[in-house]
Amino acid sequence: MTRPEPYAGFEGEIGRIFSTSTPSWPQRPPPPAHAPNIIVMLADDLGFSDLGCYGSEIPTPNLDLLATNGVRFSNFHVNPMCSPTRASLLTGLNSHMAGFGHVAHSDAGFPGYAMELRNDAVTLAEAFRASGWATFAVGKWHLCKDSDMSDAGSKHSWPLQVGFDRYYGILDGFTNFHQPHRLYRDNHVVEVDEYPGGYYFTDDLTDNAIDMVRRLRSSHPTKPFLMYFAHGAVHAPLHAKPTDMARHRDRYHAGWDVIREKRLAQQKSLGVIPEHAVLPPRNSEPEHEVAAWQDLTDTEQQLFARYQEVYAAMVDNVDQNFGRLRDELVELGEWDNTIVVFTSDNGASREGQSSGTPAYFRTLLGAARNRSEDLVESDIAKLDLIGGPQSMPHYPRGWAMASNTPFRLYKVNTHQGGQQVPLIVSWPAGHIDSGSIRSPYQHVTDVMATLADMAGVTIPDERNGRQGPERVGNSFAAALYDQNATSTHPEQYYEMWGHRGYYKNGWSAVTCHQQQTAFSDDRWELYDLTTDPTETNDVSDQHPEIVEELVSAWETAAWQNQVFPLDERSMLKEVTRPTTEDQLTEGITLTRETPTLERYRSLKLVQYRSFNVVVSFAYSPGNEGVLFAHGDQGGGYSTHVESGRLWVVYNAYGDMTELDCGPVDASAGPGSREIEITVAVNALPKLRVRLDVVIDDVVVAESDELPMLMAMAPFQGIDVGIDRGSPVSWDRHQLHGTFPYTGQLHWARWEPGPDAPEAPKHFLDMLRELNRGFE
Repeated sequence: MTRPEPYAGFEGEIGRIFSTSTPSWPQRPPPPAHAPNIIVMLADDLGFSDLGCYGSEIPTPNLDLLATNGVRFSNFHVNPMCSPTRASLLTGLNSHMAGFGHVAHSDAGFPGYAMELRNDAVTLAEAFRASGWATFAVGKWHLCKDSDMSDAGSKHSWPLQVGFDRYYGILDGFTNFHQPHRLYRDNHVVEVDEYPGGYYFTDDLTDNAIDMVRRLRSSHPTKPFLMYFAHGAVHAPLHAKPTDMARHRDRYHAGWDVIREKRLAQQKSLGVIPEHAVLPPRNSEPEHEVAAWQDLTDTEQQLFARYQEVYAAMVDNVDQNFGRLRDELVELGEWDNTIVVFTSDNGASREGQSSGTPAYFRTLLGAARNRSEDLVESDIAKLDLIGGPQSMPHYPRGWAMASNTPFRLYKVNTHQGGQQVPLIVSWPAGHIDSGSIRSPYQHVTDVMATLADMAGVTIPDERNGRQGPERVGNSFAAALYDQNATSTHPEQYYEMWGHRGYYKNGWSAVTCHQQQTAFSDDRWELYDLTTDPTETNDVSDQHPEIVEELVSAWETAAWQNQVFPLDERSMLKEVTRPTTEDQLTEGITLTRETPTLERYRSLKLVQYRSFNVVVSFAYSPGNEGVLFAHGDQGGGYSTHVESGRLWVVYNAYGDMTELDCGPVDASAGPGSREIEITVAVNALPKLRVRLDVVIDDVVVAESDELPMLMAMAPFQGIDVGIDRGSPVSWDRHQLHGTFPYTGQLHWARWEPGPDAPEAPKHFLDMLRELNRGFE
């Protein structure tokens, strides 16, 4: 018979047996000779001036040493919010083109707000893995839909599906640093009943980063690695270790006005800000304004200073952990040939509003807010808890203004304070111009091209056979060697929450959009950043032709990059969801064997609606423990049996209501008895709820006029028969820990009921109609 041509593409020879055949192995592309390791470290909500090497009084000796041995950039820019910057960093695309025009907590149904990485965009990890690097991701991901974070969700925008070999961290936008709400390792959840004493999230991330490197190096002597280390710090909640907080006690009573002045003076001394730069007046735009420190009451100053002490401790801890990682690489002999990029995802955050808060969810969307003075009076009573596991704090926006010194405004704004951040690049073996400062304008979209250029990696143009959009970033590697190198990024658009901006060759046109006002009414300010880097002199009236040119360029770029539709801040973007999510609101029956239910699925059962929780269990005298718990120290509700009595706990952003529901078994007889209880939560007008507790058809306790939990609370998912992680009730946790129920617990059933009167879905059509005039 005629022998067919064997095995197309095989380059060896095939005989009938091994002895007469010649082997050939497909070649895996090796990395270039002497290929460097790469660490891209991204801090979260860190302002331009928060490092010692950028003017801060906060001691950051390890990052300062990185700057001394590396190159600092004083004119580096990102997108004004976290998910958008992460998407641009990992794809080289503008954020809307990558699918992230906002943070990944909405799913409004438009390409620029898809909240998942587009499937034709090659990522930084994929490019380096294809070239022979091991790829690791550690920390905050925040690049997938919140509806996809469960075991049932699509994982196509999770770390391992976009090029990373290993992952450890949180998929969400933030977490409790003392008791994280949900950790992931690779493609699965890390189940934790109770965190060990002294646990701290930033320490844990660093431990896992070190472990990944050790495992790689023990398995292969030379294979280089790319590590994307995205800190959860210093995003709220502001949590710190007691020893770190103690180092910063009583350092901030002078207030934010004095800190700004001192930081600017130090920045000029260091050379990261030019001598001619002017410190702008305190931010005064509506909803952005900051009071003079001297006009605050003594109580306000005491409380607000404590918030900043905790923030400084968080920055300090990031620096300590960077030092630990560097020391490990030195010990392994890896440090010299490791490129390190350190930056922040946006400017410092204004989410603490004017007075700060020990209860982040209360303030995040204005939930349950009273007059600011009422909050200060109640918050000062919790002064010594701030920063610890019983608090969920954030500072007032006056400290965000200080963090962003010398720039105006904050995270989400398109003024410089929202998007101009520190950037340090180090590479000992690369012989870059160590200790120098560079001032050409560069953007986060340039980082991918720069690292590929430095490492000798070619970035593919196709992903899975599909041609992706053209990357907009350009390498600035030349600036690491040449002090006369010019910008490789002459133009850039900005947009966030309707704030708009356009940069071109030193000119910046920018708006500060007021929510639910017509975009056509926005005033475009104009600044010559070469002479006015802090935006203190609006020259739009003197140069109307430049304003017209930049506004036209913004419009063109916006259409090219999927920026439209603009967000008029009516909450339409946040509350519009695909109908596929309707299934997540269907009731569910859970047993105690069920792991903690993922927080978004849990939230959909109860948010903006009435609901019942029905529990079936067996009770014998002496049985006790948690029947169910939903939430954490930031807000939630739970039920437990203790000393023969049933208790229902409602945590309204730290304000506790505990209902003593009487004996579980009124008969008090011996032996086991089957019990069924119902906790009915009824939504009332004005975003309030009423609780009724029923045992065997008898109402045994009730409470009305409690605040409805809103924003993202309850943030920790549902537990049955135990209260894992951060507890709903701290007092109970101190006595009993996770307090698993000691009897037989058959099931707990969540029965979603009618929507609350103020549920956003009731107002979608009205909002659309009312807002049509805001174009």
